[in-house]
Amino acid sequence: MKLPFQKVLVTGGAGFIGSHVCEALLSRGIEVVVIDDFNDFYDPAIKEANIAAIRDRITLVRGDIRDAGLIEGLFSAHRFDAIIHLAARAGVRPSISDPKLYFTTNIDGTFNLLDACRHHGVKRFIFASSSSVYGINEKVPFAETDPVERTISPYAATKISGEHICSNYSHLFGIHCACLRFFTVYGPRQRPDLAISKFTRCIREGQPIDQYGDGSTARDYTYIEDIVEGVLAAAAYTEVSAFEIFNLGGSATTTLSELISLVEDAVGNKAIIRQLPDQQGDVPRTYADVSKAQRLLGYEPKTPIREGIRKYAAWQEASRD
Repeated sequence: MKLPFQKVLVTGGAGFIGSHVCEALLSRGIEVVVIDDFNDFYDPAIKEANIAAIRDRITLVRGDIRDAGLIEGLFSAHRFDAIIHLAARAGVRPSISDPKLYFTTNIDGTFNLLDACRHHGVKRFIFASSSSVYGINEKVPFAETDPVERTISPYAATKISGEHICSNYSHLFGIHCACLRFFTVYGPRQRPDLAISKFTRCIREGQPIDQYGDGSTARDYTYIEDIVEGVLAAAAYTEVSAFEIFNLGGSATTTLSELISLVEDAVGNKAIIRQLPDQQGDVPRTYADVSKAQRLLGYEPKTPIREGIRKYAAWQEASRD
């Protein structure tokens, strides 16, 4: 895929998804600037490791997107062709215990970036949204045209707010904005707090895992390589509207019980399950209708969950050495 730009700012570029996006951009000859605050949500050394192989090929800014002065200085120092905004305080459950941190980071930070785009003439903005904006949507699969009026976590509320800010700035200032609703992304470098990472590690080591609910909750899991292709396709897309929302998912659902079974098969060990009540803020299922992304972006998820889990388990095992 040929990309129509030369220099890109990737926010959160040292994170799980961000580091993969940076590698893909570099492989296509794009100049990459990364801003990341290396906060302590999980061990910052993991982020350092994520970008170790590309550290000499990117411009790295250690800072917080809530710092409007820092963002203004960054845009003054560089002429960006596009912004890929992946930085956020992530996670449904932690957002319930500290909603203010999520609102200030995810909403104020997104505003700072879009306002800098406005003042510096940057016309291409990619925003990482989330399937959590669909909340307890009873219609499946979830389509971009579905109402999103029943979010059930502060995290989801910040993501729908970010989409609205993108819509405003697109309409008012002609910034091409693509909001990408990611559906449960997994793969190498996945955050250690997420289910597939924890389950794979604990089942391999014979440690118990926490299962919230009866195992019937279902997710649309999306392998990282498929997400990266969708992000790059969205970054290159400016054909129809200055503002678009796209689902990026695997377009299939897997129950929690099925996921545990797949991990057991991949690591060759049985899970010790500690069953807990349903977790507040978790939606019962997610399921992406990706027909719009297929039609407009050429998006085609290629990695089924069984294959993806095996690839992830092999990566995690190799990374322990």
